[in-house]
This record gives sequence, structure tokens and C-alpha cells, in this order.
Amino acid sequence: MDPKSSKWRGSSKNQFFMILAIILLQHQLHIPVIHAETAKKVHIVYMGEKRHEDPATTKKTHYEMLSTLLGSKEAAQSSILYSYRHGFSGFAARITESQAAEIAEFPGVVQVIPNGIHKLHTTRSWEFIGLKHHSPQNLLTQSNMGQGTIIGVIDSGVWPESKSFHDEGMGPVPSRWKGTCQQGEHFKPYNCNRKIIGARWFVKGFQDQIHFNTTESREFMSPRDGDGHGTHTASTAAGNFVAKASYKGLATGLARGGAPLAHLAIYKVCWNIEDGGCTDADILKAFDKAIHDGVDILSVSIGNDIPLFSYADMRNSIAIGSFHATSKGITVVCSAGNDGPISQTVANTAPWLTTVAASTIDRAFPTAIILGNNKTLRGQSITIGKHTHRFAGLTYSERIALDPMVSSQDCQPGSLNPTLAAGKIILCLSKSDTQDMFSASGSVFQAGGVGLIYAQFHTDGIELCEWIPCVKVDYEVGTQILSYIRQARSPTAKLSFPKTVVGKRVSPRLASFSSRGPSSITPEVLKPDIAAPGVDILAAYTPANKDQGDSYEFLSGTSMACPHVSGIVALIKSLHPNWSPAAIRSALVTTASQTGTDGMKIFEEGSTRKEADPFDMGGGHVNPEKAAYPGLVYDTTTEEYIQYLCSIGYSSSSITRLTNTKINCVKKTNTRLNLNLPSITIPNLKKKVTVTRKVTNVGNVNSVYKAIVQAPIGISMAVEPKTLSFNRINKILSFRVTFLSSQKVQGEYRFGSLTWTDGEHFVRSPISVRDREILDY
Repeated sequence: MDPKSSKWRGSSKNQFFMILAIILLQHQLHIPVIHAETAKKVHIVYMGEKRHEDPATTKKTHYEMLSTLLGSKEAAQSSILYSYRHGFSGFAARITESQAAEIAEFPGVVQVIPNGIHKLHTTRSWEFIGLKHHSPQNLLTQSNMGQGTIIGVIDSGVWPESKSFHDEGMGPVPSRWKGTCQQGEHFKPYNCNRKIIGARWFVKGFQDQIHFNTTESREFMSPRDGDGHGTHTASTAAGNFVAKASYKGLATGLARGGAPLAHLAIYKVCWNIEDGGCTDADILKAFDKAIHDGVDILSVSIGNDIPLFSYADMRNSIAIGSFHATSKGITVVCSAGNDGPISQTVANTAPWLTTVAASTIDRAFPTAIILGNNKTLRGQSITIGKHTHRFAGLTYSERIALDPMVSSQDCQPGSLNPTLAAGKIILCLSKSDTQDMFSASGSVFQAGGVGLIYAQFHTDGIELCEWIPCVKVDYEVGTQILSYIRQARSPTAKLSFPKTVVGKRVSPRLASFSSRGPSSITPEVLKPDIAAPGVDILAAYTPANKDQGDSYEFLSGTSMACPHVSGIVALIKSLHPNWSPAAIRSALVTTASQTGTDGMKIFEEGSTRKEADPFDMGGGHVNPEKAAYPGLVYDTTTEEYIQYLCSIGYSSSSITRLTNTKINCVKKTNTRLNLNLPSITIPNLKKKVTVTRKVTNVGNVNSVYKAIVQAPIGISMAVEPKTLSFNRINKILSFRVTFLSSQKVQGEYRFGSLTWTDGEHFVRSPISVRDREILDY
């Protein structure tokens, strides 16, 4: 039969489509099964501490294992993304779920997990914390500004043309350096110098999660920073001297990093594509390469979201990578997170990390708001160049709601009536952190407004508004403006230019956004460890124009606080090259300050404005001068960290695979509480408990220290012995602290301290105790 005949096109055509539909339906029914079996995703095969000193041999074993799984060397070569072979052993490969389950049973494999995504969490700040570059006797000059140390920055890359990265006055590249200056898009070997001595980029893990091309974004397939975050953190840690740096004339001064003569090694793992992020596979490769290259310090302003993964879970790649780095003597400094002021939101809680909270400095940008009744009120702003220099109509956002049934109080997008908003300055009041000033300014601009006054419960962290002038005020000022609007027949206002003022603002205050403890995963480990400047920090940034060489921006976050401590660590490392990461962390924690510039206790910004406690700022606000000469330190070894992992439930066999050394978990009383940290946290005190600590004398050889106890309310503390006498033989001494509860009801955390002093040094350990005695009813 001719298929083209009219007869076929009749009944036979219907039969054909029926058969085709059945075939397609059968095919579709099989697709999910086939897809689930064949879909390949990047998985990380973690094998713990490397078994071979030769990296090439380690890499060969990875390919052999993958060849065994996939059936050929060719398949293994096309599947593997990274071989981790320097700081630890493992690899990242594109395999199916069933193959991941199969290789997890191979000998030597500790864990196999899918590749996950993490998020990225100055002219005045260094002067504020006491590191004045012109003083002949301070830590900055004594350490020769960090010369010879190498700070590795795991972040979003670097903009090498920034003046902050010039190498004038820099010493030679250390002979121990094994890194490289990796080429890529708009990044050549000459972009490295004696300041930026190495740069690498890792994208394979991110590419597997999000497919992209850089022509559609401001991103570069190279170490070049398309985001600005990495440039900002790197210059904060170790930027060289730049005269007259400012943001459009605000905060003008000498910009520099904490260790201006330290070298920088850049490891780009975070990508400014879609929502952005940094994957486990790429982060682990950066740690692996940094260990190989020879960095002294790693600055990591990246974090996990709550809930946190365990410290031996590869989804906590920062904990795993930093464990291996710490065991090699590398100090790893991390940001605490930006989910404050909510309790139990602190990230990067592993005990071997130095975790940093964010605080304010004493610089402000006051901006006058002149009302039509000639009354002048003050707010904060960093918006320059968009002012009209004249009075405009002033109204409250609720009065110009597009829909009267929907609140426009905080100026959500599309909530304002353009007819009523046009040409006016709008007052918006925010009751939560679900809306911010930047977003509100966009709403006002879209509605035709010419200015924004934004009232919020906290005034720290001023956002830049791109379209219209905007001023942040607190509720008190916001209420005064609203009262004027309600009373005036035709309310008007004028917004002035902001000014730069230093030394007039009580500081530090703990930033409202800074994540708080206690640790949700290991509450007996105090986190954060320390607080440092992280609000309105001016530092180098990726310029708006790709052809522009230099740009400086204000950023706020614990991401900005982290490199402040990284720079300080570089200075301390220059003075004390043999100090361990734990000793350096101890020096920071035990010498920190608990008072502000007004002599009062440090308070927190945010909804409560309460006195900051150890879960807000750890030991307190960083004091670099005192940290360089702490007197005593609480040192901690890798073996002690391992025994701590035993105490929180890891088996000897799992830890043995993690470290590639034979581990015997020793069961001791209160092991979880006896890790030799520079703090004491007891989350579940039941009547009585005794903890032990040991201190190492790093001050005068013949020293006598006496204990000063400030017990938490309702808790009695007894220290034994009460005096520690050091000499040439007794350099390390132990002591015990017994806690006894006198509470008759179950309580919450209470805070105190234990300070050892020889009259010159004051070695203060923060203490947190929660009485959890359950009473019979």
C-alpha cells in the first residue's frame, strides 16, 4: 500500500499515531529508571591522610582505584576532576549514585559524598585596634610588618592591578615557596609579583553544579576576581600602603592591610555566577594546594549554613581541609557567619579553627536630615553625588501604599504608589532583617522617589544606594520624622552630604549581623573565638569598569573581620615562627579586650543592645599588641584534637582512616571538656564537674602566676593549684577547675572568667556554664 494514498491517510493514520503513542509512553516510563542510573554528578572520594610522600604515587593510586570502578583508564581520566595528594588523599570524580555507593566500600575509602555549595560570608580599622604604622615600638614595626610570611586567601580571586597589591618595599619571594601563578582569562604570569606571589583557580566542582560561560557575566576563568569579595579580604589581610585611598572622598586616609609586607597567595574557589558559591570539591583542592605551596596562614571567609555537618563529614570541607592544614602547622582563620543576632548560628566551629566575629570601629558617616520646620536630625550614609541640594516633599511609605490592604511600611518592591511617590523623599521603617536599605532604595527609585530615609533597629553596616541618596536612622529618629510628617500640612526635607568623623563614636560594638554561639554541633567548644573590625571596612575592590585599575569600597560582614585577624596572625608568626596554630589562637583569645572606648563593657548592636558575652565575641575584641606577648598560652596538639573527636563519638577505626595513623580512643572522664582550649564551656553542669587545662610559659623564664576567679552567677569555682610557678625546667604546668552549682532550678548559660596574672600579663579565659540539673516534680 502506498503510504501517501488518501486511504492510508484515513484509518491507517489513526492506527499509526496510536502505536506511536504507546511506544512513546513505554519509552517515557523507562526514562526515570535509566536517568537515575546513568546521571553522573561530582562526588568526593575522601581517603584521609596521604599514605605516600610522593604526590605522583598518590595520584596514581587514585586513577587505579577509579579505573577498577569504571573498567578502564580512559574512563577514569575523563571522569576525574581533582586528585588531592598534598595535604591529604582523595579525589573528585563524576560518577553515578550507584558507583559512589560501590567505591565507598573500597579499602582505604573513608567517605564518599556529593559535591555541595558554600556561600561567601582599610583606612581606619588598624589604627583603631592599636596598630599605628608610624609608631617605632609597636607590633607592626617589631614584626617588620609581617615580612617573609605567606597568607593564603581562599576566596573569589584578586584584582591584581589594585594599588594595594604593588610590591614596592617587599622582600624576596621566600625560597620555601612552591606555588605558581596560574594563567587564565585576563590573568598572566606578570600579574604576580613579590606581593601576590601565587594565584590559582579551581572551577571544576562549580561547573558541575552550574553550567555557565563567562561572556554572560562579570566573571573570569582565571584567578581574576569578578566579585570583589576576594580582593577586599586579601587587601585587608596584607594590602600594601596606598596613600589617599577613599570611597568617593569618604574615609580618606592611608589604606593598608594588617601585615603590609606579608606575601599573598590567592586561591580562587568562589564564583560570581547566578547566586554564586564555592563547592566542596574546589575548596578541598585549594586547601590541598595551599598545604603543598607552603603558606603560613589561610584566611577563609566562607561558611556552611545551619545545620552544620560533623567535622569528619566531607560536606564540612572547611573543617576537613583545615584539620590537615593545622596538623602541618598552618593557622586557619575563618569567619563566624552573618546570621546574627540569632543564637546558635555560628559557623566554622571546629576546635582547631580560629573563628572571628565582627565588630564596629569608631568611624562614622553622619548625615544631616533637615526638616521643613528647620529641625535637623542625624543619620548615617555613604551615598555621594546624587543629592539635589534642595528641599523635596516628604512622606511616609504607609501613606502611599499601592494597595491599602497590604503594608508598605518597609518599602518592599512594588508596594509604593508611583503617582504619590514621585519627586518625594520617602520614610520607610523596617521591623526585621527581611528587608534592607539597598532593596528599599530600589523600590523608592522605581516608584519615582528622589530620596530614602530608612529606619531600622540597628544602624551598623551602611549599604550603598546606587540610584538615590539614602540615610539610615534608628527608630528614635525615625519616629521624630514620622511625627513631623503627621503634624505638618506639607512636610518637606533635605538630605545633606555625609561627612567622615573618627573618634566620636563609642566602639567597638558587636555587629548585629555577626553570628552567635553557642556552637550547635559541639557546644563545649566556645565559638566564636574572637571579635575584630568587620563593619564599613574600606578596602580594595573589583572596579566597575574592567579597564579600571583601582577601586575601594565599603563592605561589612564577618568576611571582613576574618582577614583582620589573618593579618594579625602574620605579625605574630613573624615574631614567633615556631608557635603552633593553637598557641596563636590562645594568645588572641586570652589577651582580648572586653571594654570599649568609653571604658564600659562592650555591647552588641541589634534588637537587644545587651552586654556582649562569650557567645557573641569569644574572648573579646582583638588586641594585637597584647597578643604578641601573652605570657602564657594554651597549646593543643593534633593528638589532642584526635582524642576530642573520639570523645564526641567517632570510632578509632574511622579516625585512623582519617589520619592514616593508628588511633586508640582513650576513654577518660570529661574528655569533651578537657580539650586544652583557652576557654571553658560546660553546656550541661549537673551539680559538680572538674576540668583540666595546661599552660605553657612563653614569657619570663622565672614567673609566678596567680589565679583570679570571676565565677558565673549561681556557680562556685575552685582552682587548684591557685599559683603556678615556672622556671627553666617547669615550662608547662597543669591545673584543675571545679565547678559546683548552687542553683535549685534549671538555668541558662551564665558567664565568668579565669585569669592568670604575674602582675604584668593578664591571661584571661572566658567561661560559660549552663546548669542542666533536672528536678523531680
